[in-house]
Amino acid sequence: MAERIFKRKIYDKILDWKRTNNGQTALLIEGARRVGKSTIVEQFAKNEYKSYILIDFNKASQEVKSLFDDLMDLDFVFLRLQQLYKTVLSKRQSVIIFDEVQQCPAARQSIKYLVADGRYDYIETGSLISIKKNTEFITIPSEEDRLQMYPMDYEEFRWALGDTVSVPLLRKFWDMKSPLKAAHRTALRDMRLYMLVGGMPQAVNAYIDTNNFQKVDEAKRRIIKLYEDDFLKIDPSGRVSRMFLSIPAALTRNASRYVPYTAIGAVDEMKIEEMFKNLEDSKTVNVVYHTSDPNVGMSLSSDFNKYKLFVGDTGLFVTLAFWDKDFTENVIYEKLLSDKLSANLGYVYENFVAQMLVATGNKLFYHTWPKDEKHYYEIDFLIAHGHKICPIEVKSSGYKAHKSLDEFCKRYSSRVFRKYLVYTKDFAQDADVSLVPIYLVPFL
Repeated sequence: MAERIFKRKIYDKILDWKRTNNGQTALLIEGARRVGKSTIVEQFAKNEYKSYILIDFNKASQEVKSLFDDLMDLDFVFLRLQQLYKTVLSKRQSVIIFDEVQQCPAARQSIKYLVADGRYDYIETGSLISIKKNTEFITIPSEEDRLQMYPMDYEEFRWALGDTVSVPLLRKFWDMKSPLKAAHRTALRDMRLYMLVGGMPQAVNAYIDTNNFQKVDEAKRRIIKLYEDDFLKIDPSGRVSRMFLSIPAALTRNASRYVPYTAIGAVDEMKIEEMFKNLEDSKTVNVVYHTSDPNVGMSLSSDFNKYKLFVGDTGLFVTLAFWDKDFTENVIYEKLLSDKLSANLGYVYENFVAQMLVATGNKLFYHTWPKDEKHYYEIDFLIAHGHKICPIEVKSSGYKAHKSLDEFCKRYSSRVFRKYLVYTKDFAQDADVSLVPIYLVPFL
């Protein structure tokens, strides 16, 4: 398969860091394995600097790693790096990349002194194996800015397919609050394609090369297997891995919260908390916390023991939903694409919404309250807008009922800015509820 370098939005953020910081800080780019961190950073280094050295700490020799144990003679450190990597560094025109920096804690700690030296820029990448685990006994540098990198969002996905027109047009329809009419079915199918392939560059690459969903699924399974291997490094018991693999099943149970015991059995509460934090730190999941008092500043009323888990990438979620098979056949993907599969995959839509909201900078919260002794109302997502909030209810169909939204707004009318029902039909307005097709979610 051809290796492609996809256009990513984070590039402009890195460029902004370079222009505004002028070597005053290093930049740490965090994200799950295989989201494209190393690729974008190396592309940036090639384009924006006279020269660069990329140190991949997964592969670096012991000699390279040991250079960061003693920084008394930085001239020697830089001279040796140039010799080993056969690259000439130029003052204020070169960057040194610490790829998978969590594998060399001494290098992470050295950032303080390297930045103070001021000769070169420094970009770090960190991923699945918890950075916290490997930096437990070192001083975390304060001279460090951070950027979070996610899987390709919907617009980046369309760019990868050579389409730079669709998303700006969708934004215009959103701004006008106008239905797409004849273009709706095409827009919906395009979005479903993204939901199935996902935003992991390897999966997108497989789709472009083969146009074969089975090959795409195989690429996604390799990524999940990689995650499993990494989870075992931080938790040899395999329970963190089981928590991750159980996400689709947990959502299908339609529970108001994720219940770890169903995946890992009876475990001490403190141990569960540690495993959950490891999973959250891995950046492979999106966590939606329950808020008991939905208002601006929802973090203040969050119940950190009550949450839902979604997979960080919609394509990986689909593959996990069929994890009981060695591979997912083309026919299943085709039926998913045309919405003709009998399986209940409504949570694919919720997973997608969670992913898009996170990609646009939102923290995720939800809210439940009793309907009667056995049932409850639920708002799937809550996002802040100025000094008010926007409740979001997600349907995997064209069903327009929104009882939970209505009841929520009765309870908290003074706090609500706008309310949204996300579904599969065209844009419409039902009194004060905006009925939003799934492909317009990135603009909420």
